[in-house]
Amino acid sequence: MALDASTVKNIAHLARIKVAEDQFEALAGELSNILGWVEQLAEVDTEGVAPMTSVVELTMPSRGDEVTDGDCRDQVLANAADTASRAASDHGLPMIAAMARAPSVGLSSLAK
Repeated sequence: MALDASTVKNIAHLARIKVAEDQFEALAGELSNILGWVEQLAEVDTEGVAPMTSVVELTMPSRGDEVTDGDCRDQVLANAADTASRAASDHGLPMIAAMARAPSVGLSSLAK
Protein backbone atom coordinates (compact mmCIF):
# COMPACT_ATOMS: atom_id res chain seq x y z
CA MET A 1 0.00 0.00 0.00
CA ALA A 2 1.48 3.28 -1.08
CA LEU A 3 0.88 6.42 0.95
CA ASP A 4 1.23 9.92 -0.42
CA ALA A 5 2.33 13.08 1.37
CA SER A 6 -1.23 14.32 1.94
CA THR A 7 -2.19 11.06 3.67
CA VAL A 8 0.90 11.28 5.90
CA LYS A 9 0.02 14.89 6.68
CA ASN A 10 -3.47 13.78 7.71
CA ILE A 11 -2.04 10.95 9.86
CA ALA A 12 0.34 13.40 11.56
CA HIS A 13 -2.54 15.76 12.25
CA LEU A 14 -4.69 12.97 13.75
CA ALA A 15 -1.76 11.77 15.88
CA ARG A 16 -0.99 15.33 16.96
CA ILE A 17 2.57 15.01 15.70
CA LYS A 18 4.37 18.05 14.36
CA VAL A 19 6.14 17.16 11.13
CA ALA A 20 8.10 19.58 8.96
CA GLU A 21 6.74 20.06 5.43
CA ASP A 22 9.94 18.74 3.84
CA GLN A 23 9.64 15.41 5.72
CA PHE A 24 6.25 14.26 4.44
CA GLU A 25 7.59 12.59 1.30
CA ALA A 26 10.26 10.66 3.22
CA LEU A 27 7.75 9.58 5.86
CA ALA A 28 5.35 8.49 3.13
CA GLY A 29 7.99 6.09 1.81
CA GLU A 30 8.86 4.74 5.26
CA LEU A 31 5.23 4.21 6.25
CA SER A 32 4.50 2.55 2.90
CA ASN A 33 7.34 0.08 3.55
CA ILE A 34 5.99 -0.68 7.03
CA LEU A 35 2.49 -1.29 5.66
CA GLY A 36 4.02 -3.55 3.01
CA TRP A 37 5.62 -5.68 5.71
CA VAL A 38 2.29 -5.90 7.53
CA GLU A 39 0.62 -7.04 4.31
CA GLN A 40 3.31 -9.74 3.95
CA LEU A 41 2.53 -10.96 7.48
CA ALA A 42 -1.13 -11.31 6.53
CA GLU A 43 -0.08 -13.79 3.81
CA VAL A 44 1.63 -16.17 6.26
CA ASP A 45 -0.25 -19.41 6.91
CA THR A 46 -0.79 -19.63 10.67
CA GLU A 47 -3.23 -22.53 10.59
CA GLY A 48 -2.45 -24.91 13.45
CA VAL A 49 0.02 -22.55 15.14
CA ALA A 50 -0.76 -22.08 18.82
CA PRO A 51 -0.80 -18.50 20.13
CA MET A 52 2.24 -17.51 22.18
CA THR A 53 2.82 -14.93 24.86
CA SER A 54 6.57 -15.44 24.89
CA VAL A 55 9.25 -17.07 22.73
CA VAL A 56 10.39 -19.01 25.79
CA GLU A 57 8.13 -21.44 27.63
CA LEU A 58 7.62 -19.94 31.08
CA THR A 59 5.67 -21.14 34.06
CA MET A 60 4.85 -18.41 36.53
CA PRO A 61 5.45 -19.33 40.15
CA SER A 62 2.32 -19.31 42.27
CA ARG A 63 1.55 -19.41 45.93
CA GLY A 64 -1.36 -20.75 47.88
CA ASP A 65 -4.47 -18.63 48.18
CA GLU A 66 -4.50 -18.16 51.94
CA VAL A 67 -6.21 -15.39 53.86
CA THR A 68 -3.93 -13.83 56.45
CA ASP A 69 -3.99 -10.66 58.48
CA GLY A 70 -0.58 -9.67 57.16
CA ASP A 71 0.92 -9.92 60.63
CA CYS A 72 1.76 -6.19 60.63
CA ARG A 73 -1.03 -4.61 62.70
CA ASP A 74 1.30 -2.23 64.55
CA GLN A 75 2.87 -0.97 61.30
CA VAL A 76 -0.55 -0.29 59.76
CA LEU A 77 -1.82 1.51 62.84
CA ALA A 78 1.35 3.62 62.97
CA ASN A 79 0.20 5.22 59.69
CA ALA A 80 -3.23 6.15 61.09
CA ALA A 81 -3.96 9.57 62.51
CA ASP A 82 -4.18 10.01 66.26
CA THR A 83 -7.67 9.16 67.60
CA ALA A 84 -7.94 12.48 69.43
CA SER A 85 -7.04 14.50 66.34
CA ARG A 86 -9.54 12.54 64.23
CA ALA A 87 -12.34 13.26 66.70
CA ALA A 88 -11.46 16.94 66.78
CA SER A 89 -11.49 17.27 63.00
CA ASP A 90 -14.63 15.17 62.41
CA HIS A 91 -12.52 12.98 60.11
CA GLY A 92 -11.73 15.97 57.89
CA LEU A 93 -15.28 16.05 56.52
CA PRO A 94 -16.95 19.18 57.93
CA MET A 95 -19.99 18.95 55.63
CA ILE A 96 -20.76 15.39 56.75
CA ALA A 97 -20.23 16.34 60.38
CA ALA A 98 -22.64 19.28 60.03
CA MET A 99 -25.26 17.01 58.48
CA ALA A 100 -24.88 14.58 61.37
CA ARG A 101 -25.52 17.37 63.86
CA ALA A 102 -28.49 18.80 61.88
CA PRO A 103 -29.96 16.07 59.63
CA SER A 104 -32.70 18.38 58.31
CA VAL A 105 -30.09 20.65 56.71
CA GLY A 106 -29.62 19.95 53.01
CA LEU A 107 -26.35 19.93 51.09
CA SER A 108 -27.27 23.07 49.17
CA SER A 109 -27.46 25.16 52.32
CA LEU A 110 -24.08 23.84 53.52
CA ALA A 111 -22.32 24.68 50.28
CA LYS A 112 -23.06 28.41 50.63
